Amino acid sequence: MAEAVTASAAPATEALLEVEGVDKSFPGVRALSGMRLDLRSGEVLALVGENGAGKSTLMKLLTGIYAADAGTFSLGGKPYEPTSPRHALQLGISIIHQEFNLVPHLTVAQNIFIGREPRRAGRLWLDERKLNADAAALLDRLGLPLDPRAVVGELTVANQQMVEIAKALSYEPRVLIMDEPTAALNEAEVATLHELIRRFVRPGTGVIYISHRMAEIKRIADRVTVIRDGEYVDTLQVATAETAEIIGLMVGRALNADARPEGVRTGREVVLGVRGLVTKSLLKDVSFDLRAGEILGFAGLMGAGRTEVARAIVGADRIAAGRIMVRGEEVRIRNPAEAARHGIGYLSEDRKRFGLLLEQDVKANIALSALRDRFTRAGFVRDGALRARAEETIGTLRIKTPSAGQTAKHLSGGNQQKVVIAKWLVKDCDILIFDEPTRGIDVGAKEEIYQLLNELAAQGKSIIMISSELPEILRMSHRVVVMSEGRVTRVIEAADATQEQIMHYATLRPDENPADAAELGLINADPEEEAEQP
Repeated sequence: MAEAVTASAAPATEALLEVEGVDKSFPGVRALSGMRLDLRSGEVLALVGENGAGKSTLMKLLTGIYAADAGTFSLGGKPYEPTSPRHALQLGISIIHQEFNLVPHLTVAQNIFIGREPRRAGRLWLDERKLNADAAALLDRLGLPLDPRAVVGELTVANQQMVEIAKALSYEPRVLIMDEPTAALNEAEVATLHELIRRFVRPGTGVIYISHRMAEIKRIADRVTVIRDGEYVDTLQVATAETAEIIGLMVGRALNADARPEGVRTGREVVLGVRGLVTKSLLKDVSFDLRAGEILGFAGLMGAGRTEVARAIVGADRIAAGRIMVRGEEVRIRNPAEAARHGIGYLSEDRKRFGLLLEQDVKANIALSALRDRFTRAGFVRDGALRARAEETIGTLRIKTPSAGQTAKHLSGGNQQKVVIAKWLVKDCDILIFDEPTRGIDVGAKEEIYQLLNELAAQGKSIIMISSELPEILRMSHRVVVMSEGRVTRVIEAADATQEQIMHYATLRPDENPADAAELGLINADPEEEAEQP
């Protein structure tokens, strides 16, 4: 489906939005210098750069959050000078932020039309029926399968992203800015989003598409503008630009994109065994093994049950049936704290909500999981020991921070992810479950996370990696567990895996695949051989 969405063969030449010579500084930091950009009418323009390159600052200038120190903006050939985000919307520029701007306790419809709700009885009362009807019509037109009355805080991350998209398009903007819009989406949902973009883009409109996913940029964008260290670097035609060329311009250095983990030796100990796992909401008879030093990838469409498996293992969701074994011993895990005591750490897909204390410093976040066990004596925190271990871990994981006292919210996405990893390493967890480990981080930071995962596996750590990016799954996994509708449909050795094969099993109805667990490759077919594992 995604292959049908391609860049335009002959993009329009009329300028829709122009940025010229823009500077922006903050105390002690020059964020943008001489920045320029032009978006053509009827075009999708990709904007790429590492974290800290200046993309977010430029977008905040375009949407009226910041004012430029120097330079000019024009929209449709006229000066463009927004004074606030609302003013930017009125002038025709809408943005979908990477970090959601939603009110969790309100419904989908209320979030889409917040501040613009239909009223009745002299505008004193909200017209809930019309609000829901308008939202339903919009969602139907956009092809988004969402219930207007659903509470946003109860939706998955992917569906919350869809609400953001619907809200932005409800303003009928001339320019739509999308900041990492597919970070929480799987391949099928990305294809749906790209179809929405192509339907939106027409003469007089355009899209600025910020993404770190090169394959998506090749599929959806007409041109790509590269910025680095707050400065304009180049603009290329996507149809003729090589991925390696774009990445080279972004990072100014070569990256080893072909790195692969070494194979797991046969006979490695099974450190985590799952048999017949069932939950009331979704999972049905899930079984698999995780071996020492292995990176076990979990692939599937959104709603397949990958995150639910992780949550069930660590006790965040209740298990209705099934067994979990850690190094051959059956365990009952009722909450994530108990999972940690068994050496299992879970890194949520939403690291800012569930993995970090954003207002606390790096030191406090790293020590969080082991504070009571390792850094307290007689009820008092041993600050010296805590600081020493934090600084040691910062060095080991190459976390880029001015100091251990830096507030976590001020770190880049990649370094925030490393802090979450550090938290579980300090706890001495040997089994690490990564849910979307590279979501929302740039290509350079991704390489560092990949390198770190490979290093951890080489040290004997066992890793479950859930990812919606099939190239990432294929690159990093020793084996791939494929799920569909709450069941495991196949386990594939990395050497035999292809994107087409994974998608086949990810879209397979479980009742179309009735083979038993041993035949599917989920567990060892010979119980005696399994029992002999060291």
